[in-house]
Formats: sequence, structure tokens, C-alpha cells
Amino acid sequence: MLYAILKTLHVLSIIVWVGGMAFAHCFLRPVAAQLDPPVRLNLLCNVLGRFFKALLWLAPLAIITGIWMIGNAARSASKAGIGFSMPLDWHIMSVLGLIMLIIFLAVRFRLYPQFARAVAGADWPVAGAAMAKIRKWVAINLVLGLTTVAVTLVY
Repeated sequence: MLYAILKTLHVLSIIVWVGGMAFAHCFLRPVAAQLDPPVRLNLLCNVLGRFFKALLWLAPLAIITGIWMIGNAARSASKAGIGFSMPLDWHIMSVLGLIMLIIFLAVRFRLYPQFARAVAGADWPVAGAAMAKIRKWVAINLVLGLTTVAVTLVY
């Protein structure tokens, strides 16, 4: 029962994480681009602020539950007296998930505060430049997230 709960939390956190990036990058951003810079950048700052607050819980939850499930599989193999060898897709998921977490933390704690300060100060050129950096890293994380999901489904 605990395994099912943790796996559900793991999958749901990844759905929100990757789905949120896909929504922001593929749907929100193109529509927001039609707005004047002050409106667009205020909107993106507020949306990203809410999304990043959620990810401060969900991204670590995805990593922690993933590690727990790996540990559970290793413990079960040990109790059964058989060796544990992590499948290739688990290795790929683990590495990509940790890279995604590092990128998210860098965006949240380095780039987003610069962006939010520029928006608060109505410094639209600086805010636009900061948003461009955030957009680049979100796109990279989206590709990593989609790759992780694809690897999971292929194996």
C-alpha cells in the first residue's frame, strides 16, 4: 500500500512538473508574447512565481519518492537473497531527474529573483533579458522531462 501511494505521488508530481513546463512554454508564452512588455512580464512573473512555489515541494517529492522506490526494490531483492541490479531506464530517470532538479533550483533561486526584482522595479529591458534566460532553461528542462517520460514508456 505504501509503495502504491509513493508511486502515485511520484507520478503526479512529475505530471505537474513536466505538464506545467509544457503549458508555460508551448501555450502561455506564445499568447503572452502578444501583450505589451509590462503586462506580459507581470503576468509571467506571477504565473512562474506560483508554479515555482508548487515545484519547491513537487520536484523534491519526485526525487525522494523515486529514491525510496529504488531503495525498496533493492531491499526486496536483498530479502529474497538475489542481487539487485537497477534497470537502465531507472539509471536514466535518476540522472535526468537530478539534472532537472538542479536546473530548477538554479532557475528558482538565481534567475527568477533577478526577474522578479526587475519586474517590481519596472525595468522592462532587464526583466525581458532575465525572462529569456528562464525560458531557455525551462525549455531545456522540458526536453529532459519529456525524454525521461519517453524512456520510462519505452523500457
